[in-house]
Parts: sequence; C-alpha cells; structure tokens
Amino acid sequence: MSAFEYRAVPAPRKGKSGKGQRGAAAKFANAITGLMNEMGTDGWEYLRADTLPCEERQGLTGKTVKYHSMLVFRRPVAEVAEEVEAAEETLALAAPVEEVEEVETPQEPEIIEETIEVASEDDAWDVANDDPEKRRDVAAE
Repeated sequence: MSAFEYRAVPAPRKGKSGKGQRGAAAKFANAITGLMNEMGTDGWEYLRADTLPCEERQGLTGKTVKYHSMLVFRRPVAEVAEEVEAAEETLALAAPVEEVEEVETPQEPEIIEETIEVASEDDAWDVANDDPEKRRDVAAE
C-alpha cells in the first residue's frame, strides 16, 4: 500500500516571459512549466488542476465566492518509502527456508497392571505379615 502526501499550490495568474516566448498563451505555459519543474525537483509529481470555490470577505460585512485554480502535486511519504525499501532488502537477503524434518513423538508406555491373588488362607497369612488383625481383613475380602 502506498501512502502519499499532497500539496496544492495556486496556479500562476500571469505569464512569465522567456527566450522565444511570444504571446500571452506561451508566457502562461512558460510560467506553469517553471512551477512544475520546480516542484518536480523536490520530488513532487503533478497530479491534476482543480478550480475550487473560496468564500472571501467583501467590504465590511459582505461575503462573496471567488473561484481559484489550484495545481495538485503528490509524492510518497518518506517514512513509508523507507520502510518499503527496507522490507524489500530484507526479503532479498533472506535465505530460503529449509524444510524441517519431522520428529517422531514417543508413544505412551503401556501400563501393566499386576494383580496378586490370594489362593488360600495360608497365603493371606503371609501377605498380612503375621498380624492376626490384618489376616482377618484379608481373609474376609
């Protein structure tokens, strides 16, 4: 996206004489050419000419509308132009992106559940570590 700044300047009202300029139209064209070249050296690009109304005072309390011819110029905003140039340089200098190898994720370990079954009352005695109270609890289950 381009961003521009604009400048409107009044169009010349009188012609400017120069070498080989004869007649009012040639002198007027010379004045406009000089103005456009002056603006062009500062980086301004001619965009268009407009005639716009302007309300002006007339007398002590009166107002009147007059029309003025304006030449409109534009140029890219300096900060935006610098940012675009910097971004283009960065992209040009950037190395191509290498493909990343896929790494296999480890699978979840299997959970092995061991159950101890008590086959007889004698085994329950061994499990209860020779405690008669624990033996009764184990035997009851």
